[in-house]
Amino acid sequence: MLAQLKMIAMWPYPRLIAHRGGGALAPENTLAALRTGLSAGYRAVEFDVMLAADQVPVLMHDENFGRTIAGAGQVAATPSAALVGMDAGSWFGPAFSGERIALYRDALAYCRSQGIWMNVEIKPASGWEQQTGQVTARLTADLLGDGAAGAVLFSSFSMAALRAAQQAAPGIPRGLLVQDLPPDWREQLASVRALSLHIDHARLTRDMAQLVRSAGYAVFCYTVNSVPRARELSGWGVDAICTDRIDLLRPDFFEA
Repeated sequence: MLAQLKMIAMWPYPRLIAHRGGGALAPENTLAALRTGLSAGYRAVEFDVMLAADQVPVLMHDENFGRTIAGAGQVAATPSAALVGMDAGSWFGPAFSGERIALYRDALAYCRSQGIWMNVEIKPASGWEQQTGQVTARLTADLLGDGAAGAVLFSSFSMAALRAAQQAAPGIPRGLLVQDLPPDWREQLASVRALSLHIDHARLTRDMAQLVRSAGYAVFCYTVNSVPRARELSGWGVDAICTDRIDLLRPDFFEA
């Protein structure tokens, strides 16, 4: 009981989060992905935010076109008005043909209207770290107002982006994204007053999880796509996991 109370105190949010909106069932970082996640029962999502050339935030993971966006080009060199006209769904399948790149403000509005909690990964293009953190945080605070702290958690691999988000909207919680646990993890987490450490589940050990949690930080793992691994991580005290397999890991998985 004591361990469960501690977990709740450290992580007051949903424990199972749909990766990039709709996991493996929809084109990532689109409004269609958010709708797909919701239709699967998920009211907690993770998605990536990057700035267009005019510093308007859009949902996007890759700096360069070619994977989810056809052709050649760069997100940071393309105005948002041009980006939102681009097809972001055909690469995934014909059912999503014509699905457009989403503005961050539209994703915020949709999630707010549906009561969906958001892990917003600040994903700056190279050289845009501070601006991306600042603009994303300010827009979030402006649009969500007093409810922002309970509806959003920022995360990023970029310390510069997290510091900028902290300065722009100090009341919205933050998590540090890492692949491996760095030697100075305590200093990095403390410097941005982070709530949580977000780490590749394949690099995490039970001892690491216990060490981070004993220091007062929640542990969030990405990207967990099997039931046995999810159960193992939960047994280690991991607070939350992000998954592509929203068809396999049901939203109430940790309650079953």
